[in-house]
Amino acid sequence: MTATTPTSLEIATAAILRPISEVAADLGVDEAHLEHYGRNVAKIDLAALDTPPAPAGGRAKYVVVTAVTPTPLGEGKTTTCVGLAQGLVTHGAKAVVTLRQPSMGPTFGIKGGAAGGGYSQVVPMERLNLHLTGDFHAVTAAHNLLAAVVDNDLHQGSSVGLDPRSVTWRRVIDVNDRSLRNVVIGLGARMDGVPRESGFDITAASEVMVILTLSTSLQDMRERLGRIVVGTTWTGEAVTAEDLEVAGAMAVILKDALKPNLLQTLEGGPALVHCGPFGNIATGTSSVIADRIALSRADIVVTEAGFGADMGAERFFDVKCRADGLTPDVAVVVTTVRAMKAHSGRYDIHPGKELPPAMLEENPGDVTAGLPNLKAHIEIVRRFGVTPIVAINAFPGDHESEHEVIRRLCDQLGVRCAVTRHVAEGGAGAAELAETVLDALKNGSAFRFLYDLSASLVEKIETIATQIYGADGIDIAPAAARALADFERLGFGRLPVVIAKTHLSISSDPKLRGAPTGWRMPVREVRVAAGAGYVYAICGDMRTMPGLPKHPNAQRIDLDADGNVVGLF
Repeated sequence: MTATTPTSLEIATAAILRPISEVAADLGVDEAHLEHYGRNVAKIDLAALDTPPAPAGGRAKYVVVTAVTPTPLGEGKTTTCVGLAQGLVTHGAKAVVTLRQPSMGPTFGIKGGAAGGGYSQVVPMERLNLHLTGDFHAVTAAHNLLAAVVDNDLHQGSSVGLDPRSVTWRRVIDVNDRSLRNVVIGLGARMDGVPRESGFDITAASEVMVILTLSTSLQDMRERLGRIVVGTTWTGEAVTAEDLEVAGAMAVILKDALKPNLLQTLEGGPALVHCGPFGNIATGTSSVIADRIALSRADIVVTEAGFGADMGAERFFDVKCRADGLTPDVAVVVTTVRAMKAHSGRYDIHPGKELPPAMLEENPGDVTAGLPNLKAHIEIVRRFGVTPIVAINAFPGDHESEHEVIRRLCDQLGVRCAVTRHVAEGGAGAAELAETVLDALKNGSAFRFLYDLSASLVEKIETIATQIYGADGIDIAPAAARALADFERLGFGRLPVVIAKTHLSISSDPKLRGAPTGWRMPVREVRVAAGAGYVYAICGDMRTMPGLPKHPNAQRIDLDADGNVVGLF
C-alpha cells in the first residue's frame, strides 16, 4: 500500500453495509431461518436445508478456487474467491462465496487476517477475523471436554481399559504458542491426575473442526463425534468418544456452531463463512452445510480449497466430495507473477521481510523459470477430470510481458487464462475472470476420484505421492507400517487418506522448488481421524501448533479512542 492507498481495514470500515436480512433475502433465506449476531452477521438455521426455494435451472454450478504452491508472499486465493463472486454478480449471475473462518492464532501472529483484501473482502472484516460468532471457541471447548474426560478416565482407573501410553488426543487453543507444543500434565498431588506427556495443537488442527466441516446434519455430527479415536486398550482395540460416553455432551456444545454464518462482500453479495480446518493436516475447506445451502439457492457457488492444488484441491476432491456427494464444475488455479519468480529458485524470500528489489524488475525469464510449478498444479486438477482455469492475480508492479509468459503456457496447454485486478477494482476488476469462468461452465467437467476406497491404505498414500506430488515412491517407517496394519485390522482401511506435509513445496521437502522429481516421500507416522473419516500420514516435520514471530501482529493491533479496531490487516 502506498501512502495514498487506503488499507484493507480502512476500506472495510468505510463500507456502508446492507442489512443482513436483505442479503439473506437475496440468497433466498427467510427471516425465520436467521439468528442475528449484532447488525451485520447472522447464523442460518439448519431448517433452511429442508426448505430450499425451487431452483430455476437445477443445482448451481460449483467453482473451487485453488492455487500454485504457496509462497511467503501469498497468492490471494481468498481475495480471488471474493472478487470472482463479485465479478459474476456484475455479469448478472446469482453468485455466492463460501469461505473458511480465519484462525485468530495466525491473525495475531504473522499471517494477519483472512477476509480478503482491498476491494474484494468479506465484511465486517474485524468481526470475521476476531471471534465472529464463537464457533472456534465451541470447537475448543468440545475438544478439550473430551481431553478432560480421557484424563479423568485414566485417573479413575479406566473403565474402558485405556492404555495411557496410547493416548493421542491432545488439547487445543486458538493461539500461536510454541511453548505448549509438548507439555507434561498431571503433576502435583495424587488427586491432580495421572502424569503423562501431552501437548496442545491450534484449534484449527482439531479433528472436531473437521467433523464440523464435513457433517451433513446434527445427527451426522453426533455420530462422527462418537467415532473419534482417542487411543487404544491394552489389547490394541480402539477407544472412542462414544466408549467414554462424552460424544453427546460434545454435540450439545457444537449444536449452534454447526449453523453457517452469513456475512456479505464489500459489494453487498452474500458470503457464507463457516469452519476453519488446518490446511496442513486436515481438509482446509469451508463446510458441507454452507455449500449445500448456497448450492440450493444460487446460480454459481465459489468456494476455496486451502494451499496449492496438491494439498487443498486434492483433499477437496478426494475427501470433501466423498462426504457431501457434490463435485465441482470448474477449478480456478490462482497464480501471480511474484509466485512464478519465487518458484524460479532465484530469490531468497522470507515472511515479513521486504522483497528483493530485483524481483520487482521486469524479467520474463524469471517468470518462465517458475512455470513448471504452475504446470504441475494444472495437471493435478486435470487428473480429477476437472476443467482448470488459470487466474493471474495482478499486482501494481507487474509487467504485461510477464503476464504474457503465463498466458503463452496456458495457450500451449489448452487452458483458459484470465488476468484479474479485483483487489484494486473489486468486481469490475474481475470481469475477464468472470467471463472466462462463465464460458468454462458451459461444458463443465467429468469428475473422477484419484483412487478407489477399496485400495489399501498404503496404495492410497502411494497413489497420492506418485500421481499428485511427483514422487518416485514412498518409504514407510516401521512404526508407521505397524500403525497402517493396525488401522486395516480395526476396520479403517476403506477410509480416504490425507497427507500431512509442508505446503511450501509440491514435495514433502519445503526446500524443493518448482515441480521436483527424483525424490521419495518418507512416511514417518500415521494417525486415524475416524470421526472426520480419514487416515492421515505425517510426512516430514509438521507443526500443529504455530509459534509467534519476533514482532507478532498482536503488538500492532489495538483500539483507538473511539473503540475502533486498528492495526488489523
